[in-house]
Amino acid sequence: MPKEKGQSVIATNRKARHDYTILDTYECGVVLQGTEVKALREGKASLVDAFATVDDGEVWLHAVHIAEYGNGSWTNHAVRRKRKLLLHRREIDNLIGKLRDGNLTLVPLKMYFSDGRVKVELALARGKQAHDKRRDIAERTAKREVERELGRRVKGM
Repeated sequence: MPKEKGQSVIATNRKARHDYTILDTYECGVVLQGTEVKALREGKASLVDAFATVDDGEVWLHAVHIAEYGNGSWTNHAVRRKRKLLLHRREIDNLIGKLRDGNLTLVPLKMYFSDGRVKVELALARGKQAHDKRRDIAERTAKREVERELGRRVKGM
């Protein structure tokens, strides 16, 4: 029985939703070693520039920065090592098929504790062009203006 219940977010990749169109998401476990969990409990992780690949039927997470644990000794972990992600075989085969079609990538959206275990939300994504980003920003601002105007009408302003 886990000591902790619920979820607590360690790190998010906010830029991923701006740079990519998210097609599908997967929850993955992460193989960690040594002092990495203690560093994650302190919130010392960054998903900036992180990505995942599928090599020989296994999914690997690259370029995730987990800072060294301050109270660690010579047993501290490597800061930017590649980490294995844990997925079901069916999910890995599905990812391989979709990635083979082309123009898709695997991007981590967030890293969090779920019932005491470290999980990564991995997204199958397609890169956005500059005009797509501008259109998304325009849609967001238009939606915000409509909501603001509706709020004013309700208040009688």
